[in-house]
Amino acid sequence: MDSQRHLRGVGELKTEYHRSAGGLVVDGSRILLISTQAGTRWQLPKGHIEAGETPEQAAVREVREETGVTGRVVAALPGIEYWFVEKGERRVHKRVDYFLLAYVSGDAADFDAQEVSGAEWFSWETGIAKLSFENERRVVRTAREVAESSREACG
Repeated sequence: MDSQRHLRGVGELKTEYHRSAGGLVVDGSRILLISTQAGTRWQLPKGHIEAGETPEQAAVREVREETGVTGRVVAALPGIEYWFVEKGERRVHKRVDYFLLAYVSGDAADFDAQEVSGAEWFSWETGIAKLSFENERRVVRTAREVAESSREACG
């Protein structure tokens, strides 16, 4: 009975659709990740696409805002989609477009402490292992294949 009530409650939640963009910055043999939740979660930087922005522009902006690093879009990467319930009030279907970015400038020490817990460079292997979500690990594995086939573009 309680589980039926719980399921009925979830079905009554309003559904919202969110679209974000993010990126993986590559500098030679290292990749840039962010940490959230006091450093317990490692992920790719991403955020909402603002009105009038392309997904590519949003990815560059979000990466710069969250990490302090500016990148240049090299290639599109596979996107991800997922669902979550926000504050028990609404169901969110989120789509994130990801891009491979070549390092241009900036320092990960200049990450935005209001947005993230940290930003750090890792080797490909360590970075992939650190990522908290399998869907992002798949994105980064694809990014590695793309980066290796276009080394001149990624440093």
